[in-house]
Amino acid sequence: QVQLVESGGGLVQAGGSLRLSCAASERTFSPYAVGWFRQAPGKEREYVAIISWIGGSTDYANSVKGRFTISRDTAKNSLYLQMNKLRPEDTALYYCAARDSPVGSDFDSWGHWGQGIQVTVSS
Repeated sequence: QVQLVESGGGLVQAGGSLRLSCAASERTFSPYAVGWFRQAPGKEREYVAIISWIGGSTDYANSVKGRFTISRDTAKNSLYLQMNKLRPEDTALYYCAARDSPVGSDFDSWGHWGQGIQVTVSS
């Protein structure tokens, strides 16, 4: 079972930037896609951004378009989330995830999850 480990979270003022990283433990890591999700207190988990592992195609939630950039480094088995112009409403526990198949649209179709990392944006 692949392990995903996030890093780079923390506290930042509104308008600031943070870069999240996620490293996979397996040397043969080759998922269909990887992505970032977040969950704020009292709210449901939501998708933030995804990127296909081979082609690099990306997709973003409307709430982060133009501010966040997802990327991956296949040689390092890692993915990243550059977050700019952060807002207090971006405060959440951020998770990286990976899926091995394009089939399915719910969270269960993402078979591998990190433990989550806190991002707090102060106003």
